Amino acid sequence: MSEPGQDLLVPPGPGLRHGLTVPAGELVERFSRSSGPGGQGVNTTDSRVELLFDPAASSAFTDSQRDRLLRAVGDQLVAGRISIVASEHRSQLRNRAAARERLAGLLRSALAPPPPSRKATRPTRGSQQRRLDAKKRRSDIKARRGQLPRD
Repeated sequence: MSEPGQDLLVPPGPGLRHGLTVPAGELVERFSRSSGPGGQGVNTTDSRVELLFDPAASSAFTDSQRDRLLRAVGDQLVAGRISIVASEHRSQLRNRAAARERLAGLLRSALAPPPPSRKATRPTRGSQQRRLDAKKRRSDIKARRGQLPRD
């Protein structure tokens, strides 16, 4: 991944043949007190990290990538920005790295092309025959249920 404070490097994957670099100037980090673990320092250190990113104004994407990204994360946007919160670690540095890693994963999955649509196929003649034979067997079993042997 990339170090906190540096450009965000998104590794190559589906939809990102050569990867992606988001300039550090387009990422905004805000810090606050975390409610999680921390011992005596929990009330004095600003270890919670909120990473904000505005995909519509970013220079890292092509127009088609930007459209795909905005369609994929449109319901997650807060005031037009992606907001990632990390507070699971005691250290601010580790929370910063976790937030950046989550943002990179979100960008990778949102920029991946949709899977190919299912192509409808017809059942084979053999599978149709096996299905009908099974239905006949089941029907015979049920038809013989109430019959008692004659003396």
